[in-house]
Amino acid sequence: MAKQVKIIYNPTAGREQVQRHLPQILSCLKESGYETVCHATTGPGSATQAAKAAAEQQFDLVLAAGGDGTVHEVVNGLAEGDFRPGFGILPFGTTNDLAAAMGILRTVDEICKILSDGFTIPMDIGKLNNHRFFINIAAGGTLTELTYEVPSKLKTIIGQPAYYLKGIEKLPHMRPSWMRIQYDEECFEGEAMLFLIANTSSVGGFNRLAPRASVNDGMFDLIIIKKTNVINFIHLANAALRGQHLDDPTVLYAQAKKIHVQADKASGINLDGEYGGQLPGEFINLYHHLQMIVPREKCFADSGAF
Repeated sequence: MAKQVKIIYNPTAGREQVQRHLPQILSCLKESGYETVCHATTGPGSATQAAKAAAEQQFDLVLAAGGDGTVHEVVNGLAEGDFRPGFGILPFGTTNDLAAAMGILRTVDEICKILSDGFTIPMDIGKLNNHRFFINIAAGGTLTELTYEVPSKLKTIIGQPAYYLKGIEKLPHMRPSWMRIQYDEECFEGEAMLFLIANTSSVGGFNRLAPRASVNDGMFDLIIIKKTNVINFIHLANAALRGQHLDDPTVLYAQAKKIHVQADKASGINLDGEYGGQLPGEFINLYHHLQMIVPREKCFADSGAF
């Protein structure tokens, strides 16, 4: 009996690249023994509902085709069910942090090879306040808001640099917040510019922002940027490009399974680049919650074939 796969794709992602490459991907899936159903998203929440329906119908595999926003919605649709299909990504969006972290190249030939090989690894995901999920990053603080402030039209036209332009615009207005961050049995209390709760190494186009992160160790990598000035923050950002920022005196780095964050003023939570509500927030690591299809090299490097 043929395996069932559902492709959930954003037709406008990455200058409409998904639709151009869809016929080749469908052909590849057919050769690999899949029967495929496609769902084009129509707006916010569409991908989540389509993924939830795929889980209820017990599809074997669900593929999120688009950027990190589409991936985030699909994960939220899969995460709550008792039956969770295998999960994969077709990285055709403006930002593809999860794909970068998992070594998935943005070429159709590479994607087809991954699909035909069919290797999977167990994947941790995060849960926020018992109702939202994330797979790559949760964050709060001044600069984290820029990812959902960048207009979608600007992202489509110029891509990743749109985020950097917005970040430069916000730098002069950066103000620290008082935060209390409980992480397992430890606690930070003081002024901070932002916090990052990472599940993978690639965040916001920085491929080594959480260089020690593992996707399936049951732990988050917590990075807190303490109070600093704009000049020092720019130096810190340059160090982060090289993965050399964790030893900076303004950085607190730790690993934890459970993190609780409070702030003294209203602060939005960023989940995989999407708005995730307001603090306070409790973030819990869900160990090996999904099975993700990945390149052969990533599979054997992290956890072996399943």
